[in-house]
Amino acid sequence: MASVPSLAATVHQRVSDALSAALPEAASADPLLRRSDRADFQANGMLALAKRLKGNPRELATKVVEHIPVAATSADPDSVIADIEVSGPGFLNITVADSAITATLAARAADERLGVPHAPDAGTTVIDYAQPNVAKEMHVGHLRSAVIGDAVVRILEFSGEKVVRRHHIGDWGTQFGMLIQYLIEHPHELDHKDQASSGEEAMSNLNRLYKAARSLFDADEEFKERSRRRVVDLQAGDEETIALWRKFVDESKLYFSSVFDKLDMEIRDPDVVGESGYNDMLAETCRLLEESGVAVRSEGALCVFFDDVKGPEGKPVPLIVQKSDGGFGYAATDLSAIRDRVQNLQADTLLYVVDARQSLHFKMVFETARRIGWLNEKTHALQLAFGTVLGKDGKPFKTREGETVRLVDLLDEAIDRAAAVVREKSEKLGLSEEEIAERGAQVGIGAVKYADLSTSASRDYKFDLDQMVSLHGDTSVYLQYAYARIKSILRRAGEGQTPVAHPELPLTPAERAMGLHLDQFAEVVREVAKGYEPHKLAAYLYQLASLFTTFYDQCPVLTAEGGPSQAANRLFLCELTARTLHQGMDLLGIRTPERL
Repeated sequence: MASVPSLAATVHQRVSDALSAALPEAASADPLLRRSDRADFQANGMLALAKRLKGNPRELATKVVEHIPVAATSADPDSVIADIEVSGPGFLNITVADSAITATLAARAADERLGVPHAPDAGTTVIDYAQPNVAKEMHVGHLRSAVIGDAVVRILEFSGEKVVRRHHIGDWGTQFGMLIQYLIEHPHELDHKDQASSGEEAMSNLNRLYKAARSLFDADEEFKERSRRRVVDLQAGDEETIALWRKFVDESKLYFSSVFDKLDMEIRDPDVVGESGYNDMLAETCRLLEESGVAVRSEGALCVFFDDVKGPEGKPVPLIVQKSDGGFGYAATDLSAIRDRVQNLQADTLLYVVDARQSLHFKMVFETARRIGWLNEKTHALQLAFGTVLGKDGKPFKTREGETVRLVDLLDEAIDRAAAVVREKSEKLGLSEEEIAERGAQVGIGAVKYADLSTSASRDYKFDLDQMVSLHGDTSVYLQYAYARIKSILRRAGEGQTPVAHPELPLTPAERAMGLHLDQFAEVVREVAKGYEPHKLAAYLYQLASLFTTFYDQCPVLTAEGGPSQAANRLFLCELTARTLHQGMDLLGIRTPERL
């Protein structure tokens, strides 16, 4: 189905046509149409136009109004604008016809995508997100990259973009020499009694082994030396060493999978391309940078310098691509990843969902890639930098003992809190324990995701579970409850009452407000996809749920005072609201239970 023009787009076109008719010399002028509290829309462009033409803006606005057709009645099916007035120095206050609102919504409802078009300029985006470290437990610091990245993937794919996911896990480095050597000397440490090992068991095994290896490494100089030699074997591709390294990676993936499953996120194995995936490219990356003159040798290390990056004493701080001992740093890996993503994956956009504290590193990496030509006008890279998760006290989130909070513990607590809220409400619904557990997971994980996504990514936010699982305020539970309430209305209507749009009926203020907001969905999705800003979608959905609450309080649906036609029209508004909430929440990666 062709995209459905929004009321804003239609009104914009009507005012533009009137401008051209009234003043041919202003044919290309922008009416500067905005949503307004005084009317449905306000056109502010007459002031700038009058200044350009050296005329009176109010007189110009009056001329334009004469060329805009206005409906004889609010229910006139052939007109969009019900009323228009010149206000102040030359603003146009525009009220759209009730019939136009309902008819536009009916067109949206007829489309399975709710009238959201595919982006005309869609390309290929490689998005780097959810980057845990092998042989290390995931903690609260891993939450935001995963949640924000997953939402952006969903939004971009829905908009028509080809998205290639990349999980750049930390699976290489000197620590693996210590771990592999310990495993060689204690060969059964990662054996499973049962092949169907859980993710928790995998992490327990890895934690136990890591602590034992670290303790021995710190206490035994001979073991420390053997571990260092094992690093050389790993980097040289020694068969036995690589096989044991692979065992650590596989064990960690088992654990990662269990955490991402709990987060209700899909992480596909082919998308997991860690630091090791670029090993074969590192030497060539360094050679190309040095031969091109982008990188230079300084005290034996291969470096890239920047005029605007200086240390505390004013000395230039370089990006070190290769260390003086020949080892490769993170920069070599990240630059090799850019080469791969541009040249092999044919990316137009490289998006990195990474902690804001790494912003300087990525600024230098991106600039280096631009200097050598791997990034250019056609292909660009940007970091979607995110802030820190804070505790209720506004400080970095820690346990009472001052340790970093395990991510799985945080998620389990959210699910337990949510299940308690669901159980409290379950008596009326007659939910079984199994259903309570399922809804508890959907509500708890949704609460964690929404708290993150409803905050601008660049800002820190406080992790407050009491607030997150509240039925009141800007929470996912409030949105989920609004959705479940609508589904309950539709179930009670049954087959006897069918949702049908009736453009000939006048709308109440609550119906108008909800209808106008529903019509903005496609524009919001487009803006969110363009700016990688899930928090704007969360804000839109919260406002929609709030408008539905007002509608529900003021407008009886099944017992509508206007009879069967009005009941059918209100059921139609309910159904479209539910579909919009469901689609919007799905783009954020949040479930919408039908009974809550």
